[in-house]
Amino acid sequence: MNKKISVGLAITLVLIAMTVTFSITFVFSQQRFTTTVNSVREREKIYSKLSEIDKYVRDNYYGEINNDKLYDMLGAGYILGIDDPNAAYYSAKQYAELIDIQNGKLLSIGIEIVKDSSGYALITKVYPGSPAEEVGLQKGNYITKVNGSEVKGMSKDAIMSLLRGEEGTSIPITYLDVGNTSKEIQVARRKFDATTVEFQMIPNSEYGYVKVLAFANTTPPDFDSAVRQLMSQGAKALVFDLRGNPGGVLSSAVDCIDIVVPEGTVAYAKYKDGTVKEMGWSDDNEINLPIAVLVNQSTASSAELFAAELKEFGKAKIVGVTTYGKGTIQQEPHRLSDGSAVSITVAALLTGEQKSFDKTGVSPDVEISVKAEDEKMLYMMPIEHDPQVAKAVELLNSPSQNVQQETQENQPAPEGQSAPESQPTE
Repeated sequence: MNKKISVGLAITLVLIAMTVTFSITFVFSQQRFTTTVNSVREREKIYSKLSEIDKYVRDNYYGEINNDKLYDMLGAGYILGIDDPNAAYYSAKQYAELIDIQNGKLLSIGIEIVKDSSGYALITKVYPGSPAEEVGLQKGNYITKVNGSEVKGMSKDAIMSLLRGEEGTSIPITYLDVGNTSKEIQVARRKFDATTVEFQMIPNSEYGYVKVLAFANTTPPDFDSAVRQLMSQGAKALVFDLRGNPGGVLSSAVDCIDIVVPEGTVAYAKYKDGTVKEMGWSDDNEINLPIAVLVNQSTASSAELFAAELKEFGKAKIVGVTTYGKGTIQQEPHRLSDGSAVSITVAALLTGEQKSFDKTGVSPDVEISVKAEDEKMLYMMPIEHDPQVAKAVELLNSPSQNVQQETQENQPAPEGQSAPESQPTE
């Protein structure tokens, strides 16, 4: 039986609903107002402090102020002050250079380098057909000066920045050859074919070896091609080498993971408000071969995700030492009105099981380290003499064995190879 509601009761219910809605809206608005006021007050404090410093300096400083440099330092100082180790400030010149690199307008000479314990830049790769190869630079040479500037004290990125320039220009480089003789040469800058993936069959084995230098836009198809070619050559197991891989394009790493693992989510992003968003997934295609992944303390970011996901999916054993521990996502540089730009961390990078490796790294299943003084030898030796590759092969030879974590200290020293006597060790 239907019951009629009196007009008075209906009005009362409407008033109650309006009151509740108003109360909720008022509380929410009050919270937003308070937050806004606090934010404005904080900004006023910042501007007031800067104004106070600026007035004092301009009234009393004896020297001349370079305003462009001052503004860049203010921007860089702000980014430094937020305690984001992966944030970056780009001056207008630096950001323009970054764009030119991405557009192919700024070119390098065709080498890869690392900063080892000598403090100099060790050449770890010379690209075939590159200007560096043409002037005789070789893997294992040490670069000591670029354009007359000592590279000691410079970061790897700073050295690579010096090596880049417009096509057709050249730059003087001082280096130590294989006999530790110092030489100076002029090297041109021009286009050359660069790949982030190298592969071969491991000598005296039925195992394939794939080295991934970084995850760039071209990496997934190159990685897929390398795996297919090795399998067509009869590879019965694979070793993926991510040592020294700094990461790169997250989506490219996800695409490479997809090639290896079965169906499932492989990455999440966790934002400041607690929101978790799926960042990558894999289809049901996978590689059904035993796999080992080599990592070291320089394996970082999306390269760590690759190792972590193969481990989580049970597709591979990890060999080496604990990785760098950079599990965050940075936004593409945001351009400011004066042409400068900033990039900040916007989310935490989580594995498919929503685990973080930030600041902790990815731990190996089998730990095997290399002494700092033997670092150059590791870059120079053939892979069949590489102790970490050998450990991976040993592991793949007994994939069903219950592997216990072990620590080994190796001293690789191939005949005829020695660190430059002129290089002091830190």
